[in-house]
Amino acid sequence: MAHTLSDIAAALGARFEGRGDLWITGACEPAEAGPGDLALAMDPRYGDGIAQGRARAAVLWDGADWRGFGLDAAIFAPRPRLAMSGLTRVFDPGPGIAPGLHPSADIHPDAQIGPGASVGAFVSIGAGARIGSGARIASHVSIGENAVIGDDALILSGVRIGARVVIGDRFIAQPNAVIGGDGFSFVTEQVSRVEQARATLGQTGETTQQPWLRIHSLGSVSIGDDVEIGANSAVDRGTVRDTRIGRGTKLDNLVQVAHNVVVGEDCLLCGQVGIAGSTRIGDRTVLGGQVGVVDNIFVGADVVAGAGTLIASNAPAGRVLMGSPAVRMDQHVDIYKAQRRLPRALAQLAELQRMVKALVDKDNQGNA
Repeated sequence: MAHTLSDIAAALGARFEGRGDLWITGACEPAEAGPGDLALAMDPRYGDGIAQGRARAAVLWDGADWRGFGLDAAIFAPRPRLAMSGLTRVFDPGPGIAPGLHPSADIHPDAQIGPGASVGAFVSIGAGARIGSGARIASHVSIGENAVIGDDALILSGVRIGARVVIGDRFIAQPNAVIGGDGFSFVTEQVSRVEQARATLGQTGETTQQPWLRIHSLGSVSIGDDVEIGANSAVDRGTVRDTRIGRGTKLDNLVQVAHNVVVGEDCLLCGQVGIAGSTRIGDRTVLGGQVGVVDNIFVGADVVAGAGTLIASNAPAGRVLMGSPAVRMDQHVDIYKAQRRLPRALAQLAELQRMVKALVDKDNQGNA
């Protein structure tokens, strides 16, 4: 798929100079770019790579001397990552799901498939399910009974969507995501050792041998518009009420959202985030990779948590957190600096102890 440079600039809402009639077939790193590629050098650090490639046009930083690089044209991107969003949208060919309904798909007679939807090979769609118009469903997807999926969804291979799950428009599910599995919820007939430990802060009695009894999940999952779920992520159904994910929220790969969790709008949950049951996450919250959030707490809107943070108590809105357990970012930096100084401080303390002991011994000898 080819586009003129001027059309690409218009799609990005960016300024260009030089030949707007150049045909561009793709985007590439500068050193690897060919004559039909748009070299991506949106930072001066990458400018030297242009001479190593054969690009005739590039996306450059504001103020760059495009003629000095020997280019025929350039697009200028004040916000590189924003430009990347537009460029990748222009050149993404999509997953190549064939239009129509594949003959091997198992679609229940009571299911409703919207106009223009595409259903791939070996897809299973249960009774009463409703699939919106323009949806694209790749091979080996299963959609449970009475599930509802909005318009223009993109559901990639191996995704599992459980019964009664409700999903909004423009939903994207990456391969092998599981939405609507049962929550991890169990109880014992007598008070368990875990309950004792929580109530007494670690003082437990004798262990009683007893089985874990399953608490079934009667709720389901509700997902708003423009949500994306990453590969191999799981969103569990609620125990009684639905687990909910708000409009515009994006989940990376290997994210776990447990039963009854409520995630707000426009949140980012990065790889290996785990959110325990019945926790509420405010709007626009960003949780870095491997962040853990314990059960039954509230994380306020606009919270940012750095990678590896453990949020073990309520977090006020707007707080920036780091560490395990989580503290304010500035406190975490101070703690980290202090930890790095500990070996030297301990060595100095040991030397002071030796000096004091020597003085005491000398004084004792003088008084003998």
